[in-house]
Amino acid sequence: MGKVYHLYRGGVPAKKEKEGTKVMEKAREEAQEMQETQETYPENRDELIELIKKKEAEAKEYKEMALRYAAEVENLKKSFKREKEEYFKYALETFMKELLPFVDNLERALEAAKQSQDAKALIEGIELTLKGLFQTLEKFGLKQFEVAIGDAFKPEIHEALAVEETHEHPEGAIVRTFQKGYTLHGRVIRPALVAVAKKPAEQKKETPEQGENKN
Repeated sequence: MGKVYHLYRGGVPAKKEKEGTKVMEKAREEAQEMQETQETYPENRDELIELIKKKEAEAKEYKEMALRYAAEVENLKKSFKREKEEYFKYALETFMKELLPFVDNLERALEAAKQSQDAKALIEGIELTLKGLFQTLEKFGLKQFEVAIGDAFKPEIHEALAVEETHEHPEGAIVRTFQKGYTLHGRVIRPALVAVAKKPAEQKKETPEQGENKN
């Protein structure tokens, strides 16, 4: 019985008693720390106020910096917009200058045609001007693509305006070109306008009875 009494002092296990003592000691320590904090609070309050004022000043400075940066960004946007507008406004200047000689040549050809009855010379002059114009356009990436009669219809470069019945070409083949197509740097900017072939509808043969009815 003495051994049992040693393990259960007053009915409480020794291990539990130790744990309870530790908890009480920790509670006393925490209470003492809280008391010390309350006693020193008046001194720390002034430091805290100074720290708050310092942070408020820093926040104000950062806000002013942010406003300045926002204003600079807005000014840059406006500047870029003006430059972009100016660029697009005058981007075709070189291209237009390259075209002016052909306008001059056409005007001279028309003036010469008024004073002469030689249509052949007028045609030759216009052909030369047109040839030079296409050479200039090719310098800027514009090309005319060929469409031959009998070519297969391709929706990516052709646009069908009409369908013509014919036995001369397979169904879907191109039989006529209304307007030529062009590419700019390899991309189609205007499809060729064409007519495509269609097999003629088969006519039914008349029976003897149908012929007699017509008579």
